[in-house]
Amino acid sequence: MKYCTRCVYPEIAVNLNFDDQGVCSSCKTAEKFNSLTEEFWEKRRKIFENILEERLKSNTSNYDCVIPVSGGKDSYFQAHILCEIYNLKALLVTYHGNNYLPEGDYNRDMMRHHFNSDHIVWGPSINVLKKLNRVGFELMGDMNWQNHCGIFTAPIEIATKFKIPLIFWGEIAWDISGMFNPEDFIEFSARVRHEHGLRGYEWKDLISYKSEDLNEKDMVWAKYPSDIEIIKSGVRGLYIGNFFKWDANKHFELVKKKYNWKESEKPFERTYRKFSNLDDRYENGIHDLLKFIKFGYGRSSDHASKDIRDGHISRTEGIEYVKKYDHIVSSDLDYWLKYVNRDQNYFWSIADTFRDPRVWNIQDNVWVKETIWGKKESYGKVELDHKQIQNFLIKRKNHHI
Repeated sequence: MKYCTRCVYPEIAVNLNFDDQGVCSSCKTAEKFNSLTEEFWEKRRKIFENILEERLKSNTSNYDCVIPVSGGKDSYFQAHILCEIYNLKALLVTYHGNNYLPEGDYNRDMMRHHFNSDHIVWGPSINVLKKLNRVGFELMGDMNWQNHCGIFTAPIEIATKFKIPLIFWGEIAWDISGMFNPEDFIEFSARVRHEHGLRGYEWKDLISYKSEDLNEKDMVWAKYPSDIEIIKSGVRGLYIGNFFKWDANKHFELVKKKYNWKESEKPFERTYRKFSNLDDRYENGIHDLLKFIKFGYGRSSDHASKDIRDGHISRTEGIEYVKKYDHIVSSDLDYWLKYVNRDQNYFWSIADTFRDPRVWNIQDNVWVKETIWGKKESYGKVELDHKQIQNFLIKRKNHHI
C-alpha cells in the first residue's frame, strides 16, 4: 500500500486521494483549515450569531437547541460554547448503547451538573442490544451499528417531537478524507446519516436477519422521522465545527481544567490517546480492530494523522505509534464475546470474511499485509477454509430472503 508522505494514512483510507507529491487529500484540506486567520473565524462567529438570532426569534419551544452528547470532550466543548458562552437553553440528548467505560459514565452524568440543561438518555433494552451486536457484526462487520444508528436518530426524533429549531453537532467530517473545504457550510442530512453513519442499512434490514428474533417494536428508537415531520418541526442540524476552530487536544485541555472532565485512567491497547471514545469501550478496541482487518489501518493511525496535521506530534512519532498499536488484538474482544455469548472462533471466522484483498493475502496459511515501514508482517493464522467463507458470504447476502 501507498502511505501519505505527510501523515500516516494509507491510500485505502476512506475516500482519500493523493497528489503528485504523495500527500493525501485529508492533509491538503487540513492545511487549508490550519491557515485560516482569526479574522476568518470572527466572521464565522458572526454568521453563527446571525443564525441563532434568525432561528430563535420565532421559537415556541421550551428549548433553544438540542445538543447530541455522549459526555466526551467534544460534547463538553459543544455545551461550553452553546450553554456557557451563548446562554442557550439546551436539551442534551444521549443515545446509550451500553458500552460506556466508567469515566465515560461519570462525564456524561456530570453534564447536568455543569450546564443549565435538561438531559434525555435513551437506549434499547440490553437484550435487544446484544442481538443487534451480533447482527451488525455478522451482516456488516460492525457490532456498533446500533450505536451509530442511535446517535444519528435519537436527537432528530427528540427535536421533531418537541419542535426544537436547532441541533448542534460537533466536528465536521473534513479531516477524515478532505471532502470539504473551508468555504463549505456542512449541514446534517438524512443522506449523511444513512450512507455514512448507518453503512447503508436501516432498522428494517436488521429485523429481517433470520438468526435473531427482532421485531419492529424493538427498533422504535431507530426510526428516523419522515420528511413531513422534519419540515413541520422546522429543525435544522448544524455543526459547531463550521463556526469555531476545531482541535481535539485543545478541547481536552479546556474541559479538563474547567469541568474536571476525566480521561481514561487505564491506557487503551490500540491507541496512545486516553481522552477519545470513553462512551464506547469497543470504539478504540475490537470495533476498530475490524477496521484494521478490513482496511489495514486502525485508530492509532487516525489519531496520529490528526495530531501530525495539527502539529502535536511528528510523522516519525506517528509511525512509531502505528507500529506499536494498530495491529493489537485488544482484551475487550473477550469482554464482547462474553457479552454476546460467543467464542473466538465465531469472531475470527466472520471477521476474516471482511478482509480486503487490496491489503491482505494468505502466505503459508497466515494472513499477511504490507506495513507502513516497508516489510511484510503476519497477523495470525487463517481460521477457516475458503468453502466456509463462501458459505457464510452467501448466508449474509441472502439474509433477507
